[in-house]
Amino acid sequence: MTAGHRRLRVLVVAPERHALRQPHAGGLEAVVWDRVRRLRRRGHDVTLCAADGSDFLGDRPELRLPSPRWMRAQDASDSANPPGHRRAMTAAFDRVLESLLTPGRGVDVVDNHSLHGDPIRWSSTAGIPVVTTLHTPPLPEIVEAAGDVGDAPHRFVAVSQHTARAWSAAGVDAFVFPNGVDTARWRLGDGGGISGGRTRGDWVWFGRIVPEKAPHLAIHAARLAGARIVLAGRIGDPTYFVREIAPLLGDDAHYAGPLHQPALSRLVGSSAVALVTPVWSEPFGLVLAEALATGTPVAAFDAGGVGEVLDGMPGAAVVAPGDVQALSDAATMLATQARGIGQRAAIRRAAVARYSLDRRDRDVERVLAHTAMGSPATVERAVVG
Repeated sequence: MTAGHRRLRVLVVAPERHALRQPHAGGLEAVVWDRVRRLRRRGHDVTLCAADGSDFLGDRPELRLPSPRWMRAQDASDSANPPGHRRAMTAAFDRVLESLLTPGRGVDVVDNHSLHGDPIRWSSTAGIPVVTTLHTPPLPEIVEAAGDVGDAPHRFVAVSQHTARAWSAAGVDAFVFPNGVDTARWRLGDGGGISGGRTRGDWVWFGRIVPEKAPHLAIHAARLAGARIVLAGRIGDPTYFVREIAPLLGDDAHYAGPLHQPALSRLVGSSAVALVTPVWSEPFGLVLAEALATGTPVAAFDAGGVGEVLDGMPGAAVVAPGDVQALSDAATMLATQARGIGQRAAIRRAAVARYSLDRRDRDVERVLAHTAMGSPATVERAVVG
């Protein structure tokens, strides 16, 4: 049996800020949720370490991580932590490690998606093989933990070339392992159909509603084109929503709230075009691949890894970050070009070829299996060779 087909005992460590369940809090949570589900489907023994309330959790309380608890709802943040939360996380990870070292509770490898340094150090302090996926721009705590790894059985992977370069500049080397989407769940949509030669579908923006994603600029771009736009996603920054989004809502700009994946896929697939508007260094942008998988074209700001993800893809256009008029023009062009189901099917085919999880599953297994065997230096060759 090859390394890629070895049955593995895997502990998946999720980010603890939000429970791993639908509607997904963001792209990171969606990626990890899919990882657990698909590894189990392929026959691996997968245990999840995640926030209480997550799907897939078993009956081991020591693997339930504490989510941030805010005294006031308006203080909630996707980036900051309330007082005492870091200490609570350190104690929680101490309990997890103690459990992993208990006879009969060990694993072959840890698939780490946490934004904390402790799981990284398990490879050096306890000899537990760990694969850490870098989903964000460089974080000081992760950089510090990476310096403690040495020649331990550990491997860093990054979700894009852009992200890998940013971490390399901070002293952390990783090879690129792009995100993927379940294209059986993100299905081809008709874009709303055509009436009188014009696309009936609304424009769409979906994702975390936070300042760095700038959905308010998507509303402005749609208005410049005279299009109606629907926003969907979790409000990650209540103050930003009240100040920048709520005043813009009306007949031509609707907020649909956070949606479960099937409903979100239907919304995106019935839209004429999707707008993606990061004003920060976007590591990957899962919404890009999700929209294209439904056949919906994407107009986006060329920030961070966005241009890399969309490079060479049909039905995609990037413009300078913050250029709302250019975004509006690009979206109008794409919506016009992709009015027929044939054009949308071509967009989906390209997305399936590049970003389907059916292709990614075998590579995930190889990364985990080779690291479990204590040979992380061979992982990149195993995946890209």
